[in-house]
Amino acid sequence: MDNTTFKKAILAGIPDELPALKEPNNRISHAPKRKEILSNDEKKLALRNALRYFPEKHHAILANEFAQELKDYGRIYMYRFIPDYDMYARPIDEYPFKSKQAAAIMLMIQNNLDFAVAQHPHELITYGGNGAVFQNWAQYLLCMQYLAKMNDEQTLVMYSGHPLGLFPSHKDAPRVVITNGMVIPNYSSQDDWEKFNALGVSQYGQMTAGSYMYIGPQGIVHGTTITVMNAARKVANENEDPFAGKLFLTAGLGGMSGAQPKAGNIAKVITVCAEINPAASYKRHEQGWVDEIISDLDELVERVRKAKQDKEVVSIAFDGNIVDVWEKFDEENIYVDLGSDQTSLHNPWAGGYYPAGLSYEESNHMMANNPDGFKEKVRESLRRHASAVNKHTAKGTYFFDYGNAFLLEASRAGADVMAADGITFRYPSYVQDIMGPMFFDFGFGPFRWVCTSGKAEDLETTDNIAAEILDELMTNSPAEIQSQMADNIQWIRGAQENKLVVGSQARILYADAEGRIKIAEEFNKAVADGRLSAPVVLGRDHHDVSGTDSPFRETSNIYDGSSFTADMAIQNVIGDSFRGATWVSIHNGGGVGWGEVINGGFGMVLDGSSDADRRLKSMLFWDVNNGISRRNWARNEGATFAIKRAMEENPNLKVTLPNIADDDLIDGVI
Repeated sequence: MDNTTFKKAILAGIPDELPALKEPNNRISHAPKRKEILSNDEKKLALRNALRYFPEKHHAILANEFAQELKDYGRIYMYRFIPDYDMYARPIDEYPFKSKQAAAIMLMIQNNLDFAVAQHPHELITYGGNGAVFQNWAQYLLCMQYLAKMNDEQTLVMYSGHPLGLFPSHKDAPRVVITNGMVIPNYSSQDDWEKFNALGVSQYGQMTAGSYMYIGPQGIVHGTTITVMNAARKVANENEDPFAGKLFLTAGLGGMSGAQPKAGNIAKVITVCAEINPAASYKRHEQGWVDEIISDLDELVERVRKAKQDKEVVSIAFDGNIVDVWEKFDEENIYVDLGSDQTSLHNPWAGGYYPAGLSYEESNHMMANNPDGFKEKVRESLRRHASAVNKHTAKGTYFFDYGNAFLLEASRAGADVMAADGITFRYPSYVQDIMGPMFFDFGFGPFRWVCTSGKAEDLETTDNIAAEILDELMTNSPAEIQSQMADNIQWIRGAQENKLVVGSQARILYADAEGRIKIAEEFNKAVADGRLSAPVVLGRDHHDVSGTDSPFRETSNIYDGSSFTADMAIQNVIGDSFRGATWVSIHNGGGVGWGEVINGGFGMVLDGSSDADRRLKSMLFWDVNNGISRRNWARNEGATFAIKRAMEENPNLKVTLPNIADDDLIDGVI
């Protein structure tokens, strides 16, 4: 399809005449059938809800079609309306637009749904098994049409994938405001999500899927690399190479979890990552994110023994179930140095975790047709899984929860994962042990950018700019953050050779507020003076110092009792919206599950203008220091150090500091 035809298709929105029916594309991964959750009256309501996108003349045909989709898939996806054009992030000037900011958002939406990026693209799911950009294709078509026609004094309002409409605003207002899954708190169970999603009234946006800020598995590679490196350092003996010959065992290659083998290679360890869906394993292998695929356990044992003996740097996908690997490695005395899990256990009953003893196909059939039986199989598997992990940790393995709700769901299944107090888990969250005290408390988090030109040379220019700025900042950085700066410089200087790009020309870099602002300023100047040929989109994973309230992940190192509150995430997105973000989002769910977390995100377009320069300084400073301030109030020493430093840099910042009570005094009165 040529660009003129593409632009016409975007501007047309939902077509007036019905397009031809489309056959499912068997070359891509599809979401599993969702369980039947609606009553007959609710099924009628779901059809009424779906048909309101279309004129009455089409209702007779579409009602039957959508009813069949609801029966076959448990959802109404509107497959007929999948666009005929290829789905990928085009250069920004190839979109029809009146607002260049809106064109950048269209680019980001298409990147989220790119076949090379998205987990289940035809079901509009980007990652995590249920992290959706939209609920159906009518929403996509309508949203893109609105973005193509909007101007810089309008704001598009998105309700869980539904484009509510364009509203008058002003040039400094966000161009898009997104909410996903913001249901009343008492209605946040897994079955509530299934019901509301089947009705077409709410969706699970994950973190960066429903925020249009996903950049493929690269988005988590940097954080995973940092985690694996520092986990290895924690358990290394004095004067020992902490990485050479060390084995990292984990699971998941489908979405964000696909970053793990690449991170293991960058950290220079041996990685074994089990994946039950062969399509996911082979997709990552084709993309160069995993080196080898093995489907036989005995062969895997011998391959790992050789890799450990030769101290190789290699990543291996095991085509099978992770529980079998943990058990086999125990039987064969394969020593696991580092262990974790990144299956989508926030979504345990609908494809996020596949139980041992069932094939991929058997599980998909059972979860749809015998959901209660499937739940018990998952619980049984989690008990086995935890038991096998415990055998390894008794030998010295360092196991950490990677924030995917593994320990939470294992505990609910009755697995032996609780500490002696019966309240906390026997294994730490990676945030508690590594990311929280080393990075989040000091304001470091997953800053990211996308070059809207689509040119690799523009990305290389941004990499060089970022590296130069970090080198300069490190010379004056305090001792408390020298190691973080060094790791980040090593990361960005190796970004090109590690071939991290999947989809858009994007990069992720853990940086603090000072680093983010200086890098963004220079990007904006580079757009203005022509070093960069097109605008740059800034964003971050919600998995950051300030954007997410999640007691079992991002805020698991908050110990003042406030880890179950969500003030920080809500304040974050409100503050970003009036300080200059191009778009903002707030979600229920993401990473650890529906009802378990509130998280917010943003996008910002740097177009080389003085307006963009003004906005980035205001918004990025707040976006980071909101979270540091909260962590400081929780009495986190690193955060108190960081916020005092920020107040010295900006005299308009005045933050309440905690007074520290004497523990002996408290013990004496209670």
